[in-house]
This record gives sequence, C-alpha cells and structure tokens, in this order.
Amino acid sequence: MHLQATELETGLDHIRDSPRDAGSVELIVRRPAVGDREILAQAELHLVEGLVGDNWRQRGSRLTDDGSAHPEMQLTVMNSRAVALVARRADRWPLAGDQLYVDLDLSTDNLPAGTRLGLGTAVIEVTEPPHTGCAKFSQRYGVEALRFVNSPEGRRLRLRGMMAKVVGSGLVRPGDVVMKM
Repeated sequence: MHLQATELETGLDHIRDSPRDAGSVELIVRRPAVGDREILAQAELHLVEGLVGDNWRQRGSRLTDDGSAHPEMQLTVMNSRAVALVARRADRWPLAGDQLYVDLDLSTDNLPAGTRLGLGTAVIEVTEPPHTGCAKFSQRYGVEALRFVNSPEGRRLRLRGMMAKVVGSGLVRPGDVVMKM
C-alpha cells in the first residue's frame, strides 16, 4: 500500500509545478479531538481560536513553558500534490492531520516565514517552526514517505507542510483561491 522511495521521487516534478502566487484550497479538515477528523465545506479561521472547533488550543504544546498552545503553530498547511502522492487516495488525505490542504508552492524559497496568504475572507501568516513527519505519519504513509518528506529537499519544499497563524479572521471554503499577499 505504501510507496517506495523511487515511486515517491517520480512525483517531485508534479509537486514542484505547484502554483507559486495563487492556487486553490483543496480540502479543509477539523480535528475536534485527538484522532478525529471532520471534512468541512466551510471553516471559520479566528485570530485566537485558529480553525474554530479544532482541538489546537485544548491540546496545547510541549514547546511552550506552560504547556499552552503554541501561537506560531495555530494552523498546519500541506501541499495537496504532496499529500496526494503519499496518501495515494483522497480519502486518506485527512490522516496526515493537517487542517488546510492547498495547491500552492509551500517551499521555503516561495513562502518564507512572515509571508501572508489570503484564502477566502481570511488571512494567514507563515510562521517559523518546522512541520516535520513523525511516527504517526510513518504508520499511515510508510517509512519511505517519512524519509521523503523529512529529507533536505523535502524540508526545503515543505512536503510535510508548514505552520501558520491567523492574522485576519474570516471564512474559507474548498475551491477558494489562496494567494500570496
């Protein structure tokens, strides 16, 4: 079921061809509790709550001194071409655990920390913390997929995705344009 390294490598050119300035929101997933996923037709992005109804705030972070949610890790965004490659089927995309799946070049060259993106009526900002594959990612998509997204090129392209925060509250729907501002 999982792809081997050579099969993953063949998908790199398609991922690299992702739109650089304006793309589309392909999927929105809310995580109401650990392990639960809800595919949304519309989501509210909020300055304090992040994706409304998601468990980001309740879950907290081991990276903050008091265990509270990390403000720079409010949202996770993954390239839809990358998740399509590793997941192999659309119904397996939500297993990645990200909230927003977009057809846009997420590379560090194209979207350095501080870059703002408009999507729907909301605005998000790319943040510095890296988003890397973990044991759950490996279980769901395979060891080779984990190595692929965490490789130097995978990190540069942000194949595992990127962290972001909401800087302008609003609504977003699949099919909405996501655009560099």
